Amino acid sequence: MVPEHPARRSAGFRRCAQVGVAVAACALALSACESGPGVSGAQRSHTGPDADGIVMDSGNSRADAPQLSGKTLEGATLDVGSAYKGKIVVVNVWASWCPPCRDEARGLEKVSKELAPKGVEFAGVNTRDASTGSAKAFQTTYGITYPSLYDPAGKLILRFPAGSLSPQAIPSTVVIDRKGRIAARKLSGVNEDTLHEMIDPLIAEK
Repeated sequence: MVPEHPARRSAGFRRCAQVGVAVAACALALSACESGPGVSGAQRSHTGPDADGIVMDSGNSRADAPQLSGKTLEGATLDVGSAYKGKIVVVNVWASWCPPCRDEARGLEKVSKELAPKGVEFAGVNTRDASTGSAKAFQTTYGITYPSLYDPAGKLILRFPAGSLSPQAIPSTVVIDRKGRIAARKLSGVNEDTLHEMIDPLIAEK
């Protein structure tokens, strides 16, 4: 395999940051119009971020997750809330051109298989890719088996309620509890340890 050129990798990081700022700006613009479903922003209590950049939301203040539905990269229809009702859902926002997304991909896949018997499902949201071709090639390269919704314009990201633990960068990972509420978020790449830090407390919840 030919090593990735440093200039190209640096450009990828810059692009990640630029897109993250744009998504955050859009989210802020949306929040000026409506607070979205679930608990109001004034009532939400986030505990973090911690040393790993993870923000957790207590059970009493979690906002309802939005409807995440549409076509997957393979063209199938997926409604995350309906398909995985009653389960913990890990939603990873990614793009094929984003270096941190490549770094976290295999860890996401490994943990998805490890925790599936415990009622945990994974779903991706692929965004800012001009076509599905490069995104599907990414999945093949990194062995990703869980589905990803294709969201090139970032519309699904803007469905998250204002003031909630919304994904505001690429990559971002959000964890939804068994009741369909947003419980945890990390706005940068994850690894196996940080995923467990976000998910394991929710598995323990009754």
